[in-house]
Amino acid sequence: MLNQFKEYLKKQGYSENTPSGKPSTVYDYVKRVDKICERERVPLQELTENICFYVKKYDTYGSEEEFGKKSHSAFINALKRFQDFCKQL
Repeated sequence: MLNQFKEYLKKQGYSENTPSGKPSTVYDYVKRVDKICERERVPLQELTENICFYVKKYDTYGSEEEFGKKSHSAFINALKRFQDFCKQL
């Protein structure tokens, strides 16, 4: 499913590589979604089924808001894009 998410991000216009050839937003968001699964000790399927819960948890006023804001809010942004992706499944 993460490969489908990666393809979804590319179709949405997110970059796969930086101008210097390094992995960019697409790979970063996939990695961050995987990290949330690790951190929560849940399989990707459970994250998918309960994505609204996890977005609320890592978003503003959620119990994990501080973690969600790490790296210029990359974790919560990745979760929100994953949520968008899940809606079209």
